[in-house]
Amino acid sequence: MNTLPTLTRRPANQRGVADFGWLKSAHTFSFGQYHDPEHMNFGALRVINDDLVAGGGGFPTHPHKDAEIFSYVLEGGLAHKDSMGNGSTVMAGGVQYMSAGRGVSHSEFNPSQSEPMRFLQVWLMPEKTGGEPRYDTLDINPEDKRGRLTLFLSPDGQDGSIRTRAKVRVFAATLTGDETIEHDLGETQRAWIQVADGSLYVNGEALGKGDGVGIEGGGTLLLDRGFNAELLLFELP
Repeated sequence: MNTLPTLTRRPANQRGVADFGWLKSAHTFSFGQYHDPEHMNFGALRVINDDLVAGGGGFPTHPHKDAEIFSYVLEGGLAHKDSMGNGSTVMAGGVQYMSAGRGVSHSEFNPSQSEPMRFLQVWLMPEKTGGEPRYDTLDINPEDKRGRLTLFLSPDGQDGSIRTRAKVRVFAATLTGDETIEHDLGETQRAWIQVADGSLYVNGEALGKGDGVGIEGGGTLLLDRGFNAELLLFELP
Protein backbone atom coordinates (compact mmCIF):
# COMPACT_ATOMS: atom_id res chain seq x y z
CA MET A 1 0.00 0.00 0.00
CA ASN A 2 1.41 3.38 -1.02
CA THR A 3 1.80 5.93 1.76
CA LEU A 4 0.74 9.54 1.31
CA PRO A 5 2.90 12.47 2.36
CA THR A 6 1.75 15.51 4.34
CA LEU A 7 1.18 18.60 2.17
CA THR A 8 1.40 22.20 3.39
CA ARG A 9 0.29 24.78 0.84
CA ARG A 10 2.07 28.12 0.41
CA PRO A 11 -0.52 30.28 -1.39
CA ALA A 12 0.67 32.64 -4.10
CA ASN A 13 -1.15 35.60 -2.59
CA GLN A 14 0.70 35.22 0.72
CA ARG A 15 4.17 35.62 -0.82
CA GLY A 16 6.26 38.72 -0.21
CA VAL A 17 6.20 41.23 -3.06
CA ALA A 18 8.51 43.89 -4.44
CA ASP A 19 7.85 46.41 -7.22
CA PHE A 20 10.75 48.47 -8.56
CA GLY A 21 9.00 49.46 -11.78
CA TRP A 22 11.36 47.56 -14.07
CA LEU A 23 11.09 44.51 -11.78
CA LYS A 24 8.03 42.94 -10.18
CA SER A 25 8.92 40.04 -7.88
CA ALA A 26 7.10 37.60 -5.61
CA HIS A 27 9.11 35.89 -2.87
CA THR A 28 8.12 32.43 -1.64
CA PHE A 29 10.76 32.67 1.11
CA SER A 30 12.30 35.63 2.97
CA PHE A 31 14.35 37.76 0.61
CA GLY A 32 15.57 41.36 0.50
CA GLN A 33 13.23 43.61 2.45
CA TYR A 34 10.70 40.79 2.88
CA HIS A 35 11.31 38.93 6.14
CA ASP A 36 9.02 36.21 7.46
CA PRO A 37 10.44 33.96 10.18
CA GLU A 38 7.85 31.32 9.25
CA HIS A 39 9.17 31.15 5.69
CA MET A 40 12.95 31.36 5.75
CA ASN A 41 13.69 28.18 3.77
CA PHE A 42 12.56 24.61 3.24
CA GLY A 43 15.51 22.32 3.81
CA ALA A 44 18.24 23.28 1.33
CA LEU A 45 15.73 25.36 -0.66
CA ARG A 46 16.42 28.97 0.31
CA VAL A 47 14.91 31.26 -2.37
CA ILE A 48 12.18 31.06 -5.00
CA ASN A 49 11.63 34.45 -6.61
CA ASP A 50 9.07 34.82 -9.40
CA ASP A 51 10.54 37.74 -11.35
CA LEU A 52 8.97 39.76 -14.15
CA VAL A 53 11.54 42.05 -15.80
CA ALA A 54 10.47 44.85 -18.11
CA GLY A 55 12.11 45.34 -21.50
CA GLY A 56 15.66 46.61 -21.11
CA GLY A 57 15.64 46.00 -17.35
CA GLY A 58 18.04 43.88 -15.39
CA PHE A 59 20.25 43.29 -12.40
CA PRO A 60 23.61 45.12 -12.56
CA THR A 61 26.82 43.31 -11.61
CA HIS A 62 26.65 42.00 -8.05
CA PRO A 63 28.49 39.33 -6.02
CA HIS A 64 27.45 35.91 -4.70
CA LYS A 65 29.22 33.43 -2.46
CA ASP A 66 28.41 29.88 -1.30
CA ALA A 67 25.07 29.59 -3.09
CA GLU A 68 23.77 27.33 -5.84
CA ILE A 69 21.63 29.55 -8.07
CA PHE A 70 19.55 28.63 -11.08
CA SER A 71 17.11 30.55 -13.23
CA TYR A 72 14.24 28.75 -14.95
CA VAL A 73 13.12 30.95 -17.84
CA LEU A 74 9.37 31.09 -18.51
CA GLU A 75 8.98 33.98 -20.96
CA GLY A 76 11.44 35.85 -23.15
CA GLY A 77 15.19 35.55 -22.69
CA LEU A 78 17.67 35.99 -19.84
CA ALA A 79 21.13 37.36 -20.66
CA HIS A 80 24.04 36.67 -18.29
CA LYS A 81 27.62 37.87 -17.88
CA ASP A 82 29.98 36.94 -15.06
CA SER A 83 33.50 37.41 -13.68
CA MET A 84 34.47 33.95 -14.99
CA GLY A 85 34.15 35.29 -18.53
CA ASN A 86 30.85 33.57 -19.34
CA GLY A 87 28.20 35.27 -21.41
CA SER A 88 25.02 33.72 -22.76
CA THR A 89 21.31 34.22 -23.30
CA VAL A 90 18.87 31.53 -22.17
CA MET A 91 15.42 31.52 -23.75
CA ALA A 92 12.08 30.28 -22.41
CA GLY A 93 12.29 26.62 -21.44
CA GLY A 94 15.96 26.88 -20.59
CA VAL A 95 17.91 26.78 -17.34
CA GLN A 96 20.84 28.95 -16.33
CA TYR A 97 22.92 27.66 -13.41
CA MET A 98 25.70 29.19 -11.35
CA SER A 99 27.57 27.68 -8.42
CA ALA A 100 29.00 30.71 -6.62
CA GLY A 101 31.58 28.74 -4.63
CA ARG A 102 34.18 30.96 -2.98
CA GLY A 103 32.87 33.98 -4.88
CA VAL A 104 31.69 35.27 -8.24
CA SER A 105 30.08 38.41 -9.67
CA HIS A 106 27.48 38.45 -12.41
CA SER A 107 24.79 40.50 -14.10
CA GLU A 108 21.43 39.42 -15.53
CA PHE A 109 19.20 41.42 -17.84
CA ASN A 110 16.39 41.29 -20.34
CA PRO A 111 17.97 41.63 -23.81
CA SER A 112 14.68 42.75 -25.35
CA GLN A 113 13.95 46.48 -25.17
CA SER A 114 10.22 45.98 -25.66
CA GLU A 115 9.10 42.56 -24.42
CA PRO A 116 8.97 41.51 -20.74
CA MET A 117 10.88 38.52 -19.45
CA ARG A 118 9.77 36.19 -16.65
CA PHE A 119 11.79 33.62 -14.76
CA LEU A 120 11.99 31.76 -11.47
CA GLN A 121 15.24 32.43 -9.66
CA VAL A 122 16.08 29.72 -7.13
CA TRP A 123 18.84 29.63 -4.52
CA LEU A 124 19.94 26.35 -2.97
CA MET A 125 22.32 25.92 -0.05
CA PRO A 126 25.42 23.84 -0.94
CA GLU A 127 26.54 20.85 1.10
CA LYS A 128 30.04 22.34 1.38
CA THR A 129 31.20 25.94 1.16
CA GLY A 130 34.04 27.26 -0.99
CA GLY A 131 35.36 25.75 -4.18
CA GLU A 132 35.71 27.11 -7.69
CA PRO A 133 32.63 28.87 -9.09
CA ARG A 134 30.95 27.17 -12.04
CA TYR A 135 28.46 28.12 -14.73
CA ASP A 136 26.26 26.00 -17.00
CA THR A 137 23.11 26.15 -19.09
CA LEU A 138 20.59 23.57 -20.29
CA ASP A 139 17.74 23.71 -22.79
CA ILE A 140 14.92 21.36 -21.85
CA ASN A 141 13.05 19.88 -24.80
CA PRO A 142 9.33 20.64 -24.27
CA GLU A 143 8.47 17.05 -25.21
CA ASP A 144 10.72 15.70 -22.46
CA LYS A 145 8.62 17.38 -19.76
CA ARG A 146 5.17 17.00 -21.32
CA GLY A 147 3.12 14.89 -18.90
CA ARG A 148 6.23 13.69 -17.06
CA LEU A 149 9.00 14.84 -14.77
CA THR A 150 12.39 15.49 -16.33
CA LEU A 151 15.45 15.81 -14.11
CA PHE A 152 17.59 18.88 -14.87
CA LEU A 153 19.66 19.44 -11.69
CA SER A 154 21.25 16.82 -9.44
CA PRO A 155 24.37 16.20 -7.31
CA ASP A 156 25.67 13.50 -9.67
CA GLY A 157 24.62 14.83 -13.09
CA GLN A 158 22.25 11.90 -13.61
CA ASP A 159 20.55 11.58 -17.02
CA GLY A 160 22.43 14.56 -18.44
CA SER A 161 21.28 16.95 -15.73
CA ILE A 162 23.39 19.87 -14.53
CA ARG A 163 25.61 18.90 -11.60
CA THR A 164 25.03 20.91 -8.41
CA ARG A 165 26.83 21.13 -5.07
CA ALA A 166 23.49 21.08 -3.25
CA LYS A 167 21.94 17.83 -2.07
CA VAL A 168 18.86 18.43 -4.19
CA ARG A 169 17.26 16.88 -7.27
CA VAL A 170 15.12 19.25 -9.35
CA PHE A 171 12.59 18.20 -11.99
CA ALA A 172 10.41 20.15 -14.44
CA ALA A 173 7.08 19.08 -15.91
CA THR A 174 4.10 20.40 -17.83
CA LEU A 175 0.65 18.93 -17.34
CA THR A 176 -2.69 19.50 -19.01
CA GLY A 177 -5.84 17.65 -20.00
CA ASP A 178 -5.94 14.00 -18.97
CA GLU A 179 -2.19 13.70 -18.38
CA THR A 180 -1.18 12.31 -14.99
CA ILE A 181 2.13 11.90 -13.21
CA GLU A 182 2.70 9.43 -10.38
CA HIS A 183 5.99 9.90 -8.58
CA ASP A 184 7.38 7.81 -5.74
CA LEU A 185 9.57 9.88 -3.44
CA GLY A 186 11.29 6.72 -2.23
CA GLU A 187 13.47 7.49 0.77
CA THR A 188 13.15 11.23 0.23
CA GLN A 189 11.24 12.57 3.23
CA ARG A 190 10.99 16.18 2.09
CA ALA A 191 10.06 17.76 -1.24
CA TRP A 192 8.60 20.96 -2.65
CA ILE A 193 6.44 21.71 -5.68
CA GLN A 194 6.30 25.20 -7.17
CA VAL A 195 3.63 25.96 -9.75
CA ALA A 196 5.07 28.32 -12.36
CA ASP A 197 1.97 28.50 -14.56
CA GLY A 198 -1.52 27.12 -14.87
CA SER A 199 -3.17 24.88 -12.31
CA LEU A 200 -3.23 21.24 -11.21
CA TYR A 201 -3.98 18.93 -8.32
CA VAL A 202 -1.34 17.26 -6.16
CA ASN A 203 -2.77 14.35 -4.16
CA GLY A 204 -6.16 16.05 -4.36
CA GLU A 205 -4.84 19.48 -3.30
CA ALA A 206 -5.74 22.23 -5.79
CA LEU A 207 -2.79 24.43 -6.75
CA GLY A 208 -2.67 27.49 -9.00
CA LYS A 209 -0.05 29.74 -10.57
CA GLY A 210 2.45 30.89 -7.97
CA ASP A 211 1.38 28.40 -5.32
CA GLY A 212 3.94 26.21 -3.62
CA VAL A 213 3.50 23.16 -1.45
CA GLY A 214 5.82 21.65 1.12
CA ILE A 215 5.78 17.85 1.15
CA GLU A 216 6.93 15.83 4.14
CA GLY A 217 6.92 12.17 5.07
CA GLY A 218 7.84 10.53 1.77
CA GLY A 219 5.41 8.36 -0.14
CA THR A 220 3.73 8.80 -3.51
CA LEU A 221 2.67 11.95 -5.33
CA LEU A 222 -0.16 12.02 -7.85
CA LEU A 223 -0.26 15.03 -10.15
CA ASP A 224 -3.39 15.31 -12.27
CA ARG A 225 -6.19 17.54 -13.61
CA GLY A 226 -3.66 19.98 -15.00
CA PHE A 227 -4.68 23.03 -16.99
CA ASN A 228 -1.68 24.42 -18.87
CA ALA A 229 0.37 23.67 -15.77
CA GLU A 230 4.14 24.07 -15.53
CA LEU A 231 5.89 23.13 -12.32
CA LEU A 232 9.17 22.41 -10.59
CA LEU A 233 9.59 19.52 -8.14
CA PHE A 234 12.44 19.63 -5.63
CA GLU A 235 13.52 16.44 -3.88
CA LEU A 236 15.28 17.52 -0.68
CA PRO A 237 16.86 14.49 1.06
